[in-house]
Amino acid sequence: MTTTTSSPAVLTAPRMSTLDKYLPVWIGLAMAAGLLLGRFVPGVSGILVSLEVGGISVPIALGLLVMIYPVLAKVRYDRVASVTGDKKLLVSSLVLNWLIGPAFMFALAWIFLPDLPEFRTGLIIVGLARCIAMVVIWNDLACGDREATAVLIAINSVFQVFAFSLLGWFYLTVLPGWLSLDTQGLDVSVWQIALNVLIFLGVPLIAGFASRYFGEKRRGREWYEEKFLPRIGPWALYGLLFTIVLLFALQGEAILTSPLDVVRIAIPLLIYFAVMWFVGMIVGKGIGLGYARSAALAFTASGNNFELAIAVAIATFGATSGQALAGVVGPLIEVPILVGLAYVSLWLAKRWFRTDPNLALAPSEGKVS
Repeated sequence: MTTTTSSPAVLTAPRMSTLDKYLPVWIGLAMAAGLLLGRFVPGVSGILVSLEVGGISVPIALGLLVMIYPVLAKVRYDRVASVTGDKKLLVSSLVLNWLIGPAFMFALAWIFLPDLPEFRTGLIIVGLARCIAMVVIWNDLACGDREATAVLIAINSVFQVFAFSLLGWFYLTVLPGWLSLDTQGLDVSVWQIALNVLIFLGVPLIAGFASRYFGEKRRGREWYEEKFLPRIGPWALYGLLFTIVLLFALQGEAILTSPLDVVRIAIPLLIYFAVMWFVGMIVGKGIGLGYARSAALAFTASGNNFELAIAVAIATFGATSGQALAGVVGPLIEVPILVGLAYVSLWLAKRWFRTDPNLALAPSEGKVS
């Protein structure tokens, strides 16, 4: 992308805040704090489990809502129509999320964990739970298209309600039977999935839309973009760090006392996140989506809804089960890998897409921290 001195707004790229700049450090500290909290403070995991409503931990839900709301408040909802008209983006996302993603995780689970059925089942469940939450953070760090991400996670949420149980039955019972492999059924109600989608996507989406609609109506877009958004922006990362601490506190003792099990679970997860992300970027580049929407496609294809995966594993197999441990290891690997890939995205934007990632969208749509 070529800039000229006649356009000062385009020349001035948004600068990362201190919180954004050192995000990997903060996340590492949050993960360590959660692990130590779960290991050395008796009863923490029990307290978190006791504060569950409908299989959802209330403190974790609050952390996720605080994390997701600011990013969805940044979405320009008047641009969503332009995203829904992009058939190449929508079809690519559906194929990557609901055909390739679950099948790839199924293959990795059986290749790396053939002798550990509980962990294998947990990984397959992670692969079935398509991302509707943290992906907004990774996409925003990479300066991807917020509106495209909002549309894609909305589509994922709808498919999740209707497809999760069916795909769980197929990948845990039908397909292993066809291949003469061990089978482990999954009995999950549509209501449980719908409740997760409603809480983790519906509530912050409504709040974000209402904030922009009423904020712009009463104070104008300039106030909303330049005053309100910078004020609430950091709370997304505060919520992220708070959530990470709680998640790793849940099974801190299991992670620290069974490091080899964690490594065996981590290897296929690492491969999964990296491969799905690179495939998403390559597909986006190949079909001409441009950097911002290619990033949105890559992160929505690679991220997973660990909240739903953990909730389903705990509700179906128990809080101390191997399936639940596999679900918790999911974000242990996903968080640092996708944060790292956000920085790789910024590098690829300049080297491969030939554009400044901060300016991939219109100047007024740049990243606001």
